Amino acid sequence: MTSDPTLTYRQVSASGATPIGQVLSLYDTILRDFLRAISAIQAGDVETRVFELNHALLVIAHLQNVLDFERGGEAAKHFELFYTVARGMIVQANIAATPKAIEELIDLFGGIRQAWYLANEQLAADPQRPRIPDLPPDAREKPAASAEFDELETSRLQWSV
Repeated sequence: MTSDPTLTYRQVSASGATPIGQVLSLYDTILRDFLRAISAIQAGDVETRVFELNHALLVIAHLQNVLDFERGGEAAKHFELFYTVARGMIVQANIAATPKAIEELIDLFGGIRQAWYLANEQLAADPQRPRIPDLPPDAREKPAASAEFDELETSRLQWSV
């Protein structure tokens, strides 16, 4: 464990999350990275903008690496394509360095995050539905949601937690 309470909270939360909960946490991390990048652009802080967008790329690469094409079928193929296109969009947004370019990414990832959230709610409401198998153990070690998420502009972006 670490002396950073936020990091400790994230690690504990990730270890107890459902597979969809883990995916939601990773999407929350990406969205936080985007919001921080917008703040950095507005502050003229190039280093932070690049760091935050590179971190989002890293999280997306992780999501891409854990795709299971055997069990995921067409959905995994679609997510593979989505993540590849999204990574290109992030690189372009970093070059453009405008809030608008990143806001488009927030809208895109926010919509997909909402779909994951609704899927999680449906599974919780109907325990007889087949469940998604657990993510590989290395997926549980990645960033998780935190209380920091509550401070984001959730009403403007229409996310649900």
